[in-house]
This record gives sequence, C-alpha cells and structure tokens, in this order.
Amino acid sequence: MSAINAIEVSHLTKKFGQKTVVDDISFNVRQGEVFGLLGPNGAGKTTTLRMMTTLLKADAGHVKIFGHDTVKEGRLARSMFGLTGQYASVDEDISARENLMIFSRLNGLSRQDAKQRTTELLTEFSLENSADKALKNFSGGMRRRLDLAVSLITRPTLIFLDEPTTGLDPRTRTQMWETIRKLVKQGSTVILTTQYLDEADQLADNLAIIDHGKVVKMGTPAELKQQVGGTKLNFTVGQATQVSAAVKLLTAKVPNTIQRTGQRLSVRLNQVTDLTPILAALKQAKIAIDHLSVQEPSLDDVFMDLTVGKN
Repeated sequence: MSAINAIEVSHLTKKFGQKTVVDDISFNVRQGEVFGLLGPNGAGKTTTLRMMTTLLKADAGHVKIFGHDTVKEGRLARSMFGLTGQYASVDEDISARENLMIFSRLNGLSRQDAKQRTTELLTEFSLENSADKALKNFSGGMRRRLDLAVSLITRPTLIFLDEPTTGLDPRTRTQMWETIRKLVKQGSTVILTTQYLDEADQLADNLAIIDHGKVVKMGTPAELKQQVGGTKLNFTVGQATQVSAAVKLLTAKVPNTIQRTGQRLSVRLNQVTDLTPILAALKQAKIAIDHLSVQEPSLDDVFMDLTVGKN
C-alpha cells in the first residue's frame, strides 16, 4: 500500500547574498506523524519551513504537499495546511474572540459557523475567561495559544508549527504538547521546528537534525539515540590511588573514550551486556566503586554529538 506522503522536500536550497542558509535539503513526511526539524538557532529550520509553506521562494529544489507542487499548484497546496509562526499575525487591539471571528469569516465560514468554531477554539485552548480582553493584555503563553487556534480554524490535515513553545512557561508548554498530541490523534500531520530537545523527544515520530543549513542526521528519536552510542556507565572509584587501575581495566573491556573527572569515570557501552564483565573485573581487582549509574542516551547527546564543536 503506497500512501501519498504529506510532504516531499527535494534538494531545497536558499542563499541570502553569499551565505547558503539552506543547503540541498531533502526529506519526506508521512501522513499522520509529527516530523521534527531540530537544530540550534540559525541552523536554517525556519527558512526551510518558510520555503515549504510558500512564504519564501527557494533558489533550487521543490516541495510537494500531498502530491501537489507548491510552485505550480501554489493555491491548492496552500489550502491544505495551517501555519503557526513564531510571531502572532493577530490584531493586538481587539479581543481573542473578535480575532477568531474575523479569521473564521476570512476562511469562508458563515457567521453562525464562525461563532460556533470560535467558541470551540476558545474552550480548546483555555481562553474562555480572557476571550473578550484586548490582546495587548495577554501573556506570551495566551498569545501563542491564540495563534495556534487561528491556524486550526479550518481543521487542516497538515499543520506547520514554527517553535510553538518558545518563551512559554513549563505549564503552558505541557498544555501545548497535549494539544499537539490531540491534533495527531484526530488525524493531522504536524511539522514542528524546535530547538528544545525534550520537546522533539516527547512529540516527534521522526526527526531531521539541521545544522549550518544541512540535514546532518535523520531518524526516529530512538534510532538517533542508538546511533550516538549505547548506554552510558558512570561510577566513582572509592580510592584515588585506584583510579588509574580502573581506567586501564575499562580500556581493556570497552574500546570507547573514558571520561575522567577526579575519581568519577564515565564510558559509553556498545551494548548493555558489557556491564556484567566490567563489574566482575572491578570486583576481582578489588577496586571499590560507588554512585554507580547506567544512563540511556538522550537527544541531548545526539544534538551535542552532531552539532557542537562544528561551528
């Protein structure tokens, strides 16, 4: 069964002057998934998103939305998605209710339907109590929620979220995550740009890590963590005089770099089964250890491994 991809991005490139901001990027997004574009500030995520959503013309390459070319069939492609930017496009001087009514009417809803959809969205985004306040009195989190609500008026099957939780407090971020999960359960496909590793880990089914305008790695969060390396073993050697012996023993057992901070040693294991022989060898050598911990790799490790030190 070959379902049409929600998005196909082929060899997308963009230069500003002499600087190549997006450099020959290609990836596909399946229907019904959350696809994350993850990368440091200035990596090219937002520029990529702007080209995908026809807000910016690519210098090379093309994008298809549900099989429709965004240049040749721009209007049709644009009708298939909703976009939430980093900065709200709403009117500051009127209320959330009035904003939603105006955008609903602009999207072709009748007055009655616009009223009903506005009420639904105010409830969905916990804005009922502030519905009639002018936006200039809204907190950052409330404005982000309203901006997302506006992009969902037409219930688009594809939603672009550009750093949707930047500047939000932890509670509001968690609420936003719940909303995104709910959208996916209802059948939406979500493209998410973020610089937050926990957000990508929590939400994304697949990730493209972008750095200096290039896709440096793609895969599920689990696959990316596995590629960086397996489980990390940390422990403290009980006696300072035995640290060198412990390092030598670890080097013989695991061919990976050993990190040493005083009496604290860390090493990445190729597989979890490496742990038992290491502990047995330490015991046999009468090297006492404590504060033993075993950590699975995190997206932080992936991110650091792929982007840090390459600037």
